[in-house]
Amino acid sequence: MTKAAFTSLIKAHKALIYNICRSYCPIESERADLEQEILYQLWRSRNRFDGRVKVTTWMYKIALNTAIRFYHQQKKQGTQKENFQEQLIRLNVSADDPRNSHIDQLYRMIAQLKNLDRALILLYLDGNKHTEIAEVLGISASNVATKIGRIKKKFQQQVKLENHES
Repeated sequence: MTKAAFTSLIKAHKALIYNICRSYCPIESERADLEQEILYQLWRSRNRFDGRVKVTTWMYKIALNTAIRFYHQQKKQGTQKENFQEQLIRLNVSADDPRNSHIDQLYRMIAQLKNLDRALILLYLDGNKHTEIAEVLGISASNVATKIGRIKKKFQQQVKLENHES
């Protein structure tokens, strides 16, 4: 895959990467490091993509595994990485949009989930089918359905509690 094709792929799916980064790193300065690491891992793996799965499935697997590992391993000193200078995954979001408070609330709830559940709900919210989620996460489709139901119930309880407190 050429650099131009890779850049085009990243731009087409920047929301996927943005959502994972925002969910795994609430602090913006750390989020930039995670974004860079995900881009690096995708770039490193680009020639191993053989088309047997959807490109988004491949991207999710790499991005989620990178995000989960990001804070569990020490960064190796002196590792040189290609630097992608282009602003590929920043989304244009208006600060005045009233939906932002609901989106922030959702990201706060997602951040409280365990890593597997966090990955699962991100895939679900991005519109992936249960079978696709199962393939990315390596669990059964019925397990996906059960976990989604539990997460939804948990979120509903949290929203009720937060609305009751305010």
